[in-house]
Amino acid sequence: MGTHFPIRPASFADAAAMAAIERQCFSDPWPLEGFREVLSMPGGVGLVMTDADVPIAYFLAREILGTAEVLNLAVVPAFRGRGLGAELLDAGLAAVRRRGGTEVFLEVRASNAVAQSLYAGRGFRTEGRRRGYYRRPDEDALVLRLVMAPVRSNDGDGEPLV
Repeated sequence: MGTHFPIRPASFADAAAMAAIERQCFSDPWPLEGFREVLSMPGGVGLVMTDADVPIAYFLAREILGTAEVLNLAVVPAFRGRGLGAELLDAGLAAVRRRGGTEVFLEVRASNAVAQSLYAGRGFRTEGRRRGYYRRPDEDALVLRLVMAPVRSNDGDGEPLV
């Protein structure tokens, strides 16, 4: 069996590590302040996956009134190809759903077939295209959408039915 990498809620203190992962993974990375902003907002959802308590991947989203947007999902290059992105995405979608999210949007580079396959495997469907959305290099984004069933409480004890 493979190595287990724990997933936990991201804290404000994780912002610097998340920004460092971002710089390793993306050609036009978010600044540190962007992570701090999302992690401090009421609708922010952040998760980190760790190896020996060091973040190796993160999920970042925001949710309001049932609609969520996945802002970023990144796995350190040395840890790719192990299904960690899928595991983290599943955990992030579950967190969004627990907050009341019933639909999720995201943008993905039109050339990123690996990410598109991951999202399609989770039920995301292409809803549109944003021309010139990405920089470095300039590229279109595909807008993807996932509709999720709302979490229902069972007999009132607060635990969700899945």
